[in-house]
Amino acid sequence: MSDKTDEIASVLLGKKVSYSEFYDPSLLVAVPRCENRKQYNIQNNNLPFDGWDVWHAYEFSSMTENGLPVTRLMKIKYNCNSEFIIESKSLKLYLNSFNMTRFGKSINNCLEICKRLIEKDLSEKLQTEVTANFIDNEAERIEIFENFNNIMNFVDESSLKIEKFKEAPELLETEQNKEIKDFYLMFDSLRSNCRVTHQPDFGDVYIYYKSQKHIKETGLLKYLSSFRSEYHFHEECCEMIFKRLYDLLDEKDELYVCALYTRRGGIDICPTRWSKNCNINDILALTDITTYARKSIKQ
Repeated sequence: MSDKTDEIASVLLGKKVSYSEFYDPSLLVAVPRCENRKQYNIQNNNLPFDGWDVWHAYEFSSMTENGLPVTRLMKIKYNCNSEFIIESKSLKLYLNSFNMTRFGKSINNCLEICKRLIEKDLSEKLQTEVTANFIDNEAERIEIFENFNNIMNFVDESSLKIEKFKEAPELLETEQNKEIKDFYLMFDSLRSNCRVTHQPDFGDVYIYYKSQKHIKETGLLKYLSSFRSEYHFHEECCEMIFKRLYDLLDEKDELYVCALYTRRGGIDICPTRWSKNCNINDILALTDITTYARKSIKQ
């Protein structure tokens, strides 16, 4: 664990945390992306991918000036080229500080003020543009990743033996096809552990690539399973998976990796990364700040 992570852990862990009664932007904690990226030869000024970090806060609540409770699902996103990510527990504490604070004369006015404050506070903390939007209960749920197939459909479970549970890229293997093909795969049992809290995180990984190379599914399954004893943030896991696959493929190939994590503490994080030549519709739906796009029952 790095010095920065130790510093964050000393503030947030092992202590009884008092929830702030009133709006308090000082609760936010930023973490440098470079701490993990440098281990995988990912340079902030020359990223091999585009992408967004998309957050859903399911328990956002505040009040109008008259004390009327206002509760909404909030969607937040910012670009993966930012220098920092926000630490999730600090975001939870920050958003909870809105619970007993009164804003605006009406529900709409309250939401407008909260949106403006959240975008300003996160943008200043992360030193990048952050956008936020509230989605009400009437919003349509947009289904995504309909073309993706469970990786277990391509694996012989009876002969499968998995023994490595620390990231093991040596498990990945490729073979050459006669022609370029599109591959749509999903793995519904991703498990890693938070670098700060050490709590387990669970999610589904969606991988699309277009290549003459074929990444063998058995090795890919074993590789994704090897994250079970890793300690990383959600964004880092997504980038690690992307970089390992990116290094296997040819430069002209298309690659897309998205991790839809199960919510914890009322918040989920859905990082998505894609090669600069890749364009699939699911990218647009997930990163649209005005829509609620999900796939599995975990979300």
